[in-house]
Amino acid sequence: MAGPLPVGLLPDTASIGGDGRLSVGGCDLVDLADEYGTPLFVYDEAHLRARCREAVAAFGDGVAYASKAFLCGAMARLAHEEGMHLDVATGGELAVARRAGVPGDRLVLHGNNKSDLELAMAVDEGVGRIVVDSFDELDRLDALFAATGARPRVLLRITPGVEAHTHEFVATGQDDSKFGFTVSTGLAVAAVERAAASTSVDLVGLHAHIGSQVFEVGAFARAVEVLAGFAAPFGLPELSVGGGLGVPYVEGESAPTITEWAAGIRAVCEAAGVTARVSAEPGRSIVAAAAVTLYRVGTVKDLPGIRTYVAVDGGMSDNPRPVLYGSGYETLLPRSADAERPRAVRVVGKHCESGDLLVREGWVPDDLAVGDVLATPVTGAYGVSMGSNYNHVLRPAVVFVADGEARLVVRRETYDDLVLRDTFAGGDVAELGD
Repeated sequence: MAGPLPVGLLPDTASIGGDGRLSVGGCDLVDLADEYGTPLFVYDEAHLRARCREAVAAFGDGVAYASKAFLCGAMARLAHEEGMHLDVATGGELAVARRAGVPGDRLVLHGNNKSDLELAMAVDEGVGRIVVDSFDELDRLDALFAATGARPRVLLRITPGVEAHTHEFVATGQDDSKFGFTVSTGLAVAAVERAAASTSVDLVGLHAHIGSQVFEVGAFARAVEVLAGFAAPFGLPELSVGGGLGVPYVEGESAPTITEWAAGIRAVCEAAGVTARVSAEPGRSIVAAAAVTLYRVGTVKDLPGIRTYVAVDGGMSDNPRPVLYGSGYETLLPRSADAERPRAVRVVGKHCESGDLLVREGWVPDDLAVGDVLATPVTGAYGVSMGSNYNHVLRPAVVFVADGEARLVVRRETYDDLVLRDTFAGGDVAELGD
């Protein structure tokens, strides 16, 4: 049995009325589900802006929002308005950020296998920093310089050999990683020597990233110690510690704030005598807790003595994290957000997979029924961005809420959208319903 959902897992502006109904940004969540349909991602704009401002205050100019956590035009523009740079990892993310009006020099391009096209695009758009991940990429930049004369500013991604306590799929700082130049093997030194001597790139600093959903500031501190020691002989002006700060998803979890994270990193840098400008790339900690996802309950299947399955109109297509990483989430009914939650349920999706689950062990009020709106909080990171059209479901809409107003920032897909990229050899495509 569980009590009411801890308010610390809800967006900053969440409030529960006297009738028990939950609002975010002054907007009633049940009303939003009725108006925009479900599944629906609801983002608290004030929450997003507050975390962006906290990051800028903690790290200063140069701190970049890791857009892979959640990106659309509205989010790119919001982060830019609040003073953040944007970390983009593909040509697609780069294109969305530029279309949203983010200047090229406020972008940082990542990626372990950037294509010739993506590198050329970055140069054309005047990207502020390219984080170089391999010798093959340096070769491609040499070729680009020979063809265009462009000499981009670069950081080298260094693999510090620090293992973070997180899921193996999102751990990146250990020696056995597809990312970066490994310190322990001598690759990092060779990369710095080559880039420093190159006429094709302007080496301005180093970068490291140890993984995602990391709760322990000590893990970041160990990585910074390695990075600082490695960087000392080279005297480079910039040092980026990447991102990866974790957030609480379920009752009982806790994590450092962005401010606490930055303070820990700065303390290590000061102790190590680092004089370079220190920056970072928070993503999850900016957006995760800013959003809730709303679903409509379609089926309740009671198996006496076994469990109760609650099937909703979304699933692994809008939140693959439980399937990929075994991630946990909480559940609540926005119509009675302050109610006790004595009923144990497993929340599952509508896909043709037994593994299609959203909440393995959830709790809801006893009166949950078909037709109810069910919410999962802390879904602002890696839901929209990792979503799919599996089973050809329509990808959900996204709304930003603030001051009692909701604005649609990503519309729900239509069946016409699903077939736009098809090339059909059999003649004209019939209209739906023919």
